[in-house]
Amino acid sequence: MELYGYPLKAKFNQPRPPPPKVLPATGTMTASYKNRIPYHPESFSMPWMPDSYYKAAALNPTLSPLTESFPGLPPTKIVPFISERPNGVFSRHSLDDWHRSNMTNYKESETTRHNAERLRADLTRTIKDVYQQAKRTQGESTKNLGERVNDIEYWKSELCIELDAMIRETNSLTDMQKRLERALADTEGPFQVAHKCLLNREKRMGIDLVNDDVEKQLITEIKTIRSCRERLQQCLDTVNCQLMCNKEARQELEKDLADKQMGHHIDSKCYQLKNTSRGIHYYKGVERVDATVSVPETWARFTDNNIFRSQSARATSAKLRASTESLLMGTADEMWRQFSKVNDAFTSRITETANAKSKIQTHLAKTRQEIFQIETKIQVIQKTIRDKEVQLKVAQTRLDERTRRPNVELCRDAAQIRLVQEVNEINETLRNLHQCLRASEDMLQMLVRSKGVLEHDLVVKNNSLFIDQERCMGMRKSYPSTVQILGYV
Repeated sequence: MELYGYPLKAKFNQPRPPPPKVLPATGTMTASYKNRIPYHPESFSMPWMPDSYYKAAALNPTLSPLTESFPGLPPTKIVPFISERPNGVFSRHSLDDWHRSNMTNYKESETTRHNAERLRADLTRTIKDVYQQAKRTQGESTKNLGERVNDIEYWKSELCIELDAMIRETNSLTDMQKRLERALADTEGPFQVAHKCLLNREKRMGIDLVNDDVEKQLITEIKTIRSCRERLQQCLDTVNCQLMCNKEARQELEKDLADKQMGHHIDSKCYQLKNTSRGIHYYKGVERVDATVSVPETWARFTDNNIFRSQSARATSAKLRASTESLLMGTADEMWRQFSKVNDAFTSRITETANAKSKIQTHLAKTRQEIFQIETKIQVIQKTIRDKEVQLKVAQTRLDERTRRPNVELCRDAAQIRLVQEVNEINETLRNLHQCLRASEDMLQMLVRSKGVLEHDLVVKNNSLFIDQERCMGMRKSYPSTVQILGYV
């Protein structure tokens, strides 16, 4: 039992715990200080004091309070430092305790050194075994990666050969498709011309809608062109379907080749990695992630199936190109026969329409001149109305101001009577002017309506003349040649 106020026993009197058998794991030690902030023994919030003061205070505590707010121990529990022994001699430990403490420290040091030597020998053997095992394992992995890179290079070469052949066949079939599209577009021109001629002639108005020989010949031409276009369109649809098959096979080859190139790049990079390479890191738990989707057998079978599919599509495409060539030759001459029979019926109708148009233009010019004159009169009436309105404002303002005369000054004098008469006269004048303005505007509307009728009739004649002369005959001046229909240009 120790007394209050006495310092504690020396630290070396207490037995130390035995040293550990093995060193702690590197990961544990790293984790213990990885996120720690360095400890600074000096506090910037406390006043500066030398380090020796704190050490002395820790070893030889005093009984006096450190601050005035700390009262210390009660007087009954404070034991004085002055011993009751003679001459004031006071000792804390015996000489046996001192020798025993030294022997204990010596034995503990010898034991710790012996354990450390044995541990170093074990660590040396373990490190050597670890290096040998890692070198052997890494060598096997590098060998497997090299074999994998060679397999990928072989299938890459096969894919490149088949992809080049598919690209050439697709380009040939694309040229045939363009010839069919041009031929179909060239046959669409005469078809649209004949069809538009019929539609445009249906847009004629009134008595201009006549059923003549031109319309009958146009209907026959439309039937002939439609038959040829249907056969070309059917062949074009077949070519388009085959092109889609070729493109799908090509896309599979390109995708497989791109995957092979990426895999080859990654495996080559992995094959070249060494312990001294840059860019190597820890990826904790990556060995437990299994993202594979195939095995070597299915991997090779997938590429082989893609190549076989591409070869089948190329054979079908070659047969289709031969049949398309013969179809183009058969439809070149069937549309030319009906073209020349339609153009002669337009001449007489165009002449009659031109004569009617000339007469309508004469009447329309006279009506426009009259409209200009009546509009001028309307502007004069409107200006007169504005002037009278200003006079009316002046008269009414005078009357309003005279209503503010005081008391007996509110006299109905001659000025008052004349102002009232002036307001009435101006109002009557304004009513007459507004009636004239409405009559003029009504007449203007009648002239405008007459002008609209003439213009509409002129539009009808212009429309008929434009349809027969410009649209129909303008479209039928040229016709696609046989070379254009066959798609050679």
